[in-house]
Amino acid sequence: MEQVILYIPAPKSGRFKVFIPYALKSEREAFKKLNTSFYHASQKLWSMVNTPENIQRVQALFGEKLKMDQREQVQDSQPTFSLSEQSQLAMDELRQKLTLKAYSPSTISNYATAFAKFLRFFDQRELTSITKEEIEGFVYHQISKYKISESAQNSLINAVKAYYEHVLGKPREYYEIQRPKASQVLPNVLSKEEIAGIIQATSNLKHRTILLTIYSAGLRISEAIRLRVRDIHSDEGYLFIKGSKNKKDRKTVLSPVLLTELRCYYRAYKPSYWLFEGQEGGQYSTKSIQNIFRAAIQKSGANPWATVHTLRHSFATHLLQNGTNLRIIQVLLGHSSSKTTEIYSHVLAVSNKNVVSPLDQITELLNLRPETAKKSTPHTTDIHDTTKWS
Repeated sequence: MEQVILYIPAPKSGRFKVFIPYALKSEREAFKKLNTSFYHASQKLWSMVNTPENIQRVQALFGEKLKMDQREQVQDSQPTFSLSEQSQLAMDELRQKLTLKAYSPSTISNYATAFAKFLRFFDQRELTSITKEEIEGFVYHQISKYKISESAQNSLINAVKAYYEHVLGKPREYYEIQRPKASQVLPNVLSKEEIAGIIQATSNLKHRTILLTIYSAGLRISEAIRLRVRDIHSDEGYLFIKGSKNKKDRKTVLSPVLLTELRCYYRAYKPSYWLFEGQEGGQYSTKSIQNIFRAAIQKSGANPWATVHTLRHSFATHLLQNGTNLRIIQVLLGHSSSKTTEIYSHVLAVSNKNVVSPLDQITELLNLRPETAKKSTPHTTDIHDTTKWS
């Protein structure tokens, strides 16, 4: 017998999803006539507003053909290292502790991968007997042998510290490793013309809305995929970002233009809980957003070095260009320290066309004259065009 599946919604979901097999044509037609029913073509699922009354209607309509299903959450993949029984126990303890402390799935995965390297390096050793000097030696070995990046070095250190401090309960001062000096790299920024080109190159409504949301509110990609329908506060004019980096909540700007786009998107897709749903009804994937952005970059001809996170950098820089106070930008971005936000002042300084180079002030002494600028399509990434240097 063909079965209809009602996917049990999360407690605060706006809608619940229903799968109706193609063979059940009469039942599907009857469901279609129910108030608030909607078909999600990309997911091949139907949905209704999530109320007890609507669930009862669906149960009455399909009777014994209906199956209630609780979707399983996607679990983090385990590190691809073979570990001894003792090491696997330590790994499980670390994962459990990080989960209880509400670390994000991506952070737990990164820590687990780094900690597995540590466990393999000290295989068969009693972890409580390993000294600070030995741990430092392990980190230096990874740096010298594998030339790991600064972020990878920090992941190793943070993972080991998490085990000793959170699992074994060691005091923080027990384990202090010299951190790599943070490099002062200016963030990549797109011009306003490039942003417009990227949006115009994205014709799909959902894809365009995702990119507009990230840019207009200065979101991290992880924040975008975790946005819920109820996080859009249109009356008060803000987006609510829950449990972001360092598990902090914050509010950021809700553009009236974005709100109009979001309303069009909602009417077309009827998301139930997550604002941006994947084909299976869960969160939209990070990889999918990266693919959307990469396709838009290639189609628009914008800076090829840009990533989705560049939209966040561009949001901050463009606000600063418009005269927004640095403290306000810090709050909108959710930065703990003002020093993190101040980097955009440096970006603005080096890109400001109103700043006159000292060279331009001694041109007469050198008998040099700048060429008359040729009119061209606005573009700020000429440095990436090698033909301009031939």
